[in-house]
Amino acid sequence: MRSMSQLGNDLYTGKTSFPFVGRRRLWFIIAIALVIGSALVPFFRPVQFSIEFTGGSQFTVSSLSSPDQTIATDAVKSVVPEATTKVTTVGDSAVRVQTDQMTPAETLEVTAALADAYDVPTAEVTSSFIGPSWGADVTRQSLWGLAIFLALTFMILALYFRTWKMSAAAILGLLDVLVITIGVYALCGFEISPAAVIGFLTILAYSLYDTTVVFDKIRENTTEDGEVTGRTYGESVNLAVNQTLVRSINTTVVAILPVGAILFIGAFWLGAETLSDISLSIFVGIIVAAYSTLFVAAPLYSLFREKEQAVSNRDRKVLEVRERADASV
Repeated sequence: MRSMSQLGNDLYTGKTSFPFVGRRRLWFIIAIALVIGSALVPFFRPVQFSIEFTGGSQFTVSSLSSPDQTIATDAVKSVVPEATTKVTTVGDSAVRVQTDQMTPAETLEVTAALADAYDVPTAEVTSSFIGPSWGADVTRQSLWGLAIFLALTFMILALYFRTWKMSAAAILGLLDVLVITIGVYALCGFEISPAAVIGFLTILAYSLYDTTVVFDKIRENTTEDGEVTGRTYGESVNLAVNQTLVRSINTTVVAILPVGAILFIGAFWLGAETLSDISLSIFVGIIVAAYSTLFVAAPLYSLFREKEQAVSNRDRKVLEVRERADASV
């Protein structure tokens, strides 16, 4: 069995090669299926938005010996039976209760009901209100932030690589990462909160970093004359992806280990639920970003360039030389 270092050496020299470009039609079909499946998730399991986006009332009950979530739900229902309630544990001695928008009178009654239910002074129950206009403003600014990020990414990559086709492939890869990550996030039943949005932007930045490293190697390989190297354009792109494959795997593993620890140990095991939204989005996003760079962005860029006349002519000459060499053997 080969060691990782031997595998990396074989991938770099081309002795071992995974057909990222050669079987791109299969990878594109899988990618399209994942995107469509992720886009359909909200129809079967509607995306839940946190109170920061939808608006509503929030209560925090502190100094609890036993932060039982059922007690909070029952207390709210006793005052406003039709209220939609979400209760989360904050640390070991507090609960956070989020509800629909309530009137000032209902807010006072719920505060008293929570204090009585948990047997704490009313001073230990704090309330706050987030209006729908503020939530709409958060949503609008989040979308603007995403649009500006993608626009700047496109321009910077186009300037750096001196071709818009690399930018287009990278942006399509980023959109692939974003849609699939949100689909998985919604499928798990997690709310989209400001922390989750930060996580989404974080994984887009990570995906961009991973894509840039791979594309830089692609540019290095494809600037060589195909008749000298004996490789077609697609083969040069495929070699570049294989040469950076071990680095991509190592980077992904190193990145998901601490995030996975926060998600599975901190959030699920120790109950630090405030960390679950951002850690889940980053955990899923890192894995999807690695897949997207290798199986979507790089093969897509190769497809864009192979349609160019100059590249097509060069590939044809390489194949003609290869056929003459095979015929003479």
